[in-house]
Amino acid sequence: MRIPSRLPRAIRRSYRNPAAPRHAFAARAPFWDCAARWRRYRQSVNDAPSPPQRKIIHVDMDAFYASVEQRDDPALRGRPLAVGGGVRGVVAAASYEARRFGVRSAMPAVTAQRRCPELVFVKPRFDVYRAVSQTIRAIFLDYTPLVEPLSLDEAYLDVTEDLKGIGVATRIAGEIRARIRAETQLTASAGVSYNKFLAKLASDQNKPDGLCVVPPGKGEAFVGPLPVKRFHGVGPKTAEKMAALGILTGADLRAQSLAFLTHNFGSSGDYYYNLARGICHRQVKPDRPYKSIGAEDTFLEDLSDEAALRGELDRISQTVWRRIEDKGIVGRTVTLKVKYRDFQIVTRARSLGRAVAGREEFLEIGCALLHGLMPPPKSIRLLGLTLSGLSDRKAWPLGVELELPL
Repeated sequence: MRIPSRLPRAIRRSYRNPAAPRHAFAARAPFWDCAARWRRYRQSVNDAPSPPQRKIIHVDMDAFYASVEQRDDPALRGRPLAVGGGVRGVVAAASYEARRFGVRSAMPAVTAQRRCPELVFVKPRFDVYRAVSQTIRAIFLDYTPLVEPLSLDEAYLDVTEDLKGIGVATRIAGEIRARIRAETQLTASAGVSYNKFLAKLASDQNKPDGLCVVPPGKGEAFVGPLPVKRFHGVGPKTAEKMAALGILTGADLRAQSLAFLTHNFGSSGDYYYNLARGICHRQVKPDRPYKSIGAEDTFLEDLSDEAALRGELDRISQTVWRRIEDKGIVGRTVTLKVKYRDFQIVTRARSLGRAVAGREEFLEIGCALLHGLMPPPKSIRLLGLTLSGLSDRKAWPLGVELELPL
């Protein structure tokens, strides 16, 4: 009997052996079973609900330190006020009345006084600021456990899971601001959006005592006209480099290719590419104990002169010490980080038997560590200062020697 050649092999075999088709298809059963399972998996993925759009709120107190001082002393209300100062001090915070004269935080007190001769300086009361901050933190926690404090006066909240059934993040933000005003007699501004980057930018839009919302799909248009120096992760040096490349706004940044940004900014290029499109994947991370607090800076031009390097350390120490004061903690170990022009990194550290007494001592130790590396074998492109061995300020007062039971 002639077997047609165009028939499937299993059927052609059946001409010779009637049981052949059954054996052939049985051999292929695992394949068909896998294919069926794959189809069921794809269907389940298509049918599964997509994750909810994140709802992020960034709350920022308005001129927090200065506002607390004006709240507690009616004589200061309506007057240009700076918290901080001293002969060699800096402005820790400025009231809105002072800001109209160009007074800003981290500005040398001498410069601030020159810009505003009527400026009133008051000493900071960090214990009071921390107490108020705790009241505000308790309000946040009534709405979500996902609270990420950035300092005493600002925090991110993830309210995607609506614990109170309010339904809309904008209404949650409004309710939080109303409670802060009622319980502290202070005002707060808030930004609401679908990621941290946009929420933070939004909270600055309508200050003071304002609310701004960036809804889904509007992020790219929102960041377009904003200056890149306001973007998270774009510090003064990076902003200066971007300006030299003609990148001043979000729209300018969006006009650059990923290859261009990666070439000029390394691994950060991908991050900047996303920011220009309103994309940010950073999660809200609840508060966790700090092991160390520090800051570092990369210079536009490599430095070798010790005096210039000490000046940079002075500026870095101010940044670190503001964070230390904000968090109400102290530390006993100072670490200096040096990165040379060839990217070699050297660290030096010194530990005390007590807490570092203040910013001046913190800077003094950092400069002593730097002096031990002078003259540098090659020019320096980055300096960093870190304080570690941290503990609560109340548990270990500043300048008190640790007594050992010997």
